[in-house]
Amino acid sequence: MGTWDIGHFDSDTAADFAGDLDDAPRGKRAELIRDALTVVVGTTDYLDSDEAVVAVAAAALVAAQCPGGEPVTTPYGPDEPVPDLPSELRGLAVQALDRVVTEPSELLELWSEGGHGEPWEEGIGRLRAVLAAAG
Repeated sequence: MGTWDIGHFDSDTAADFAGDLDDAPRGKRAELIRDALTVVVGTTDYLDSDEAVVAVAAAALVAAQCPGGEPVTTPYGPDEPVPDLPSELRGLAVQALDRVVTEPSELLELWSEGGHGEPWEEGIGRLRAVLAAAG
């Protein structure tokens, strides 16, 4: 996992996802975000860290459009504007975040083993709170 910090886009995989969003036609960006969340929600066995990282980044983009959400200002996030996202993605993003922090999850294991699990989980919790409040 090419990760350099606990931010939602602070990994090679999340930055690649942002690039994929930039490369996609504007009308397809919401679909890419939905797909990233749906893959994770539908995973009942071991959740791969790459899928989890992309879902967290997608959830951050959804949360950014919610009241109280923080804009994605990192240089590793999308350069192109994210269109207004359907409100039903908020609940899907909550479900995806819940799955990311539930065993078996490689990303959860990696953060826990790396000694930075608590600040990472706090960031996930803040995202989840914004999304759940906007429900």
